[in-house]
Amino acid sequence: MSQFVNKAKNFVAEKVANIKKPEASVTDVDLKNVTRECIEYGAKVSVSNPYSTPLPICEISYTFKSAGRAIASGTIPDPGSLKASDTTMLDVPVKVPYSILISLARDIGADWDIDYELQLGLTIDLPVIGDITIPLSQKGEIKLPTLRDIIN
Repeated sequence: MSQFVNKAKNFVAEKVANIKKPEASVTDVDLKNVTRECIEYGAKVSVSNPYSTPLPICEISYTFKSAGRAIASGTIPDPGSLKASDTTMLDVPVKVPYSILISLARDIGADWDIDYELQLGLTIDLPVIGDITIPLSQKGEIKLPTLRDIIN
């Protein structure tokens, strides 16, 4: 009897492993807005849905790191759905307080930018399977706003 149960488990595990899953990538991270409290960056995420039905996105979680430490993190609950058999572009706003940027002065240096790593977790509800999280990571360099950007 235990052999039958083990074969059934292996069969299900193999089928689940071979199921098509949505694929995602970070296409851009750029300055979006400057306020008196923070700098808001926007990450654009491209997600392709291989299914002929829309898939609900449960949440998007993010961590924005610089100099090896988290400078912003958060979650966006229920950001919508993925279009059926299509690619959906998602905007993920990341707010970084000025107080954090001041502590990164050594990394900012003369070129007025920071090296960053953006980690995203895109949690999607797949029918029958349940929730899956697609992990994404993007590293790069991003410019800080100038005084002119803040005044305008």
